[in-house]
Amino acid sequence: MAQRVNRPERPRRAPRPLDPAALSELALGYAARFATTAAKLERYLTRKLRERGWDGDQPPDTAAITERLVALGFVDDAAFAEARTRSLLRRGYGERRIGQALAEAGIGREERARLRPGEVPARAAALALARKRRLGPFGPAPADRAGREKQLAAMLRAGHRLDSAREMVDAPTIAAAEQWAAGADDDES
Repeated sequence: MAQRVNRPERPRRAPRPLDPAALSELALGYAARFATTAAKLERYLTRKLRERGWDGDQPPDTAAITERLVALGFVDDAAFAEARTRSLLRRGYGERRIGQALAEAGIGREERARLRPGEVPARAAALALARKRRLGPFGPAPADRAGREKQLAAMLRAGHRLDSAREMVDAPTIAAAEQWAAGADDDES
């Protein structure tokens, strides 16, 4: 085996400070690579300015760059919020966690309220989470009291309401859980 030679590391060059053109190029590249919101883009540009510095005559105007990309349609908060909501529901997250994720992304309260999932999608998300994490009837054996509490806690951390979590964890069979998730058991709602 060849022996490794310890070479001194070359000092890294500090990145060149940003100018207006480079900042615009960074914003465009970010919007092209990632689905984003205006608030997330603004935070990204601010972070890049903090990391690399500014080399312009005027102070950086991240708001104007963001507004331009929104006007051009490269950044669409409503489309991002709808896609993110659908994605999180499919992954089994509940209303509370979805609201937190959208708020973190900079989506306004009105838009979050508009996208609040209904009862049937929330139940389907609870079912998806139970399947994925093997909770309730999807688990290997009926859980004891401590196991049930852990399963309830997992459902609550995922953003589901307590009554939904209990229904899913206490479902006697997979068929009963699927029936409840489909909304066929609406006499309690």
